[in-house]
Amino acid sequence: MQVKTTGIILHQIRYTDTSNIVSIYTRKFGRMSYFVRGASKKKSACRQALLQPLSVVEIEAVHSPKRTIHTLREMRVAIPFYEIPFDQVKIALALFIAEILHKTLKHSENDEELYIFIENSIRELDACREGLGNFHLVFMTQLSHYLGFVPNMDNPDQAEYFDLMNGIFIHQPPSHIHFLKPDITNALKKLTTLDYQNLNTMKLSRNERSELLDKLIEYYQLHLPDFFPVASLDILHKLWE
Repeated sequence: MQVKTTGIILHQIRYTDTSNIVSIYTRKFGRMSYFVRGASKKKSACRQALLQPLSVVEIEAVHSPKRTIHTLREMRVAIPFYEIPFDQVKIALALFIAEILHKTLKHSENDEELYIFIENSIRELDACREGLGNFHLVFMTQLSHYLGFVPNMDNPDQAEYFDLMNGIFIHQPPSHIHFLKPDITNALKKLTTLDYQNLNTMKLSRNERSELLDKLIEYYQLHLPDFFPVASLDILHKLWE
């Protein structure tokens, strides 16, 4: 079956010397895997430059109901980037966000609201000028809403701790070890009020940003059993050393 849709590049692996397998989160079909042949060739219909993490592309493909990997026929830019490919911080953030999505978007069903959220986030990343150090933190917090484990914000004002296992703000430390201490709990409270337009209103020290990121990763690991270690995490930590 011939199909057309837009999609977001999540991951690629070399399959042979002349072909790759590319994971794309598509608007119409959810996450799909495609064979891409000859991406390194100048006249290829699916050029390597289009396969960078978080690239938003229009694709034409052949879907076979009996296969888990389909064939990509043609690919074009859907949203041109003006800064991501040329800014080292944004490149690192794109790698990290693409890896987070690759590890969390396991199903192959479409989710229109989730797709729109991700695409809008990518646009905002490309355009972001202030508060860039908080971008990935806000992204992970907002993504948790679509994944079904957003922090419960019922009466958090007086709570001093955040229970990572149960996703709730509490007044006393829980009996387990998976919780945030008061200073990082306060940072998380602030984080839940942010969007991409006011990133620069949250000031974090290097250690606070690093710990908050580690705790958000832990939060994902607790709620997604197959959420394996994030390879690009060290790159982000080094960015703000």
